[in-house]
Amino acid sequence: MKKFFEYLKVFDLKAILITPTTNSFLQFIRYVFVGGIATIADWGVLYIATESGLYYIISAVISFVVGLTVNFALSKLLVFKANEAKVGSVLEFISYGIIGLIGLGLTMAIMYVMTDICGVHYMLSKVLATVLVLFWNYIARKKILYR
Repeated sequence: MKKFFEYLKVFDLKAILITPTTNSFLQFIRYVFVGGIATIADWGVLYIATESGLYYIISAVISFVVGLTVNFALSKLLVFKANEAKVGSVLEFISYGIIGLIGLGLTMAIMYVMTDICGVHYMLSKVLATVLVLFWNYIARKKILYR
């Protein structure tokens, strides 16, 4: 955390967001940043697909694939660049995807309960699910794939 505040004090965005690091706090900050970009892609596809007539659960699966792809590419480039995956590139993406699929299952469960059972708008359900699943995805990817 100390490094982050040192970089922030001198407004060194390159050190905060780009320079390879194994510092877990900086990686988490980057993961949140990357996740924000992936979330915009995910939510945008979810909204457009659902408002175009697709059932929100189907839209959520499609938007998940888009978000996962964006998240994987940016995480590999910005978050975990200093950490080699313990497997080859194809296996890395498959492992990344499996962790993401567990996150998708959590997302679907949260959205279903909040939207179909509690009557909450699907986009609000997605927001809550995104916040909760963010922690699962980061911890699992950091501890399992990029340890």
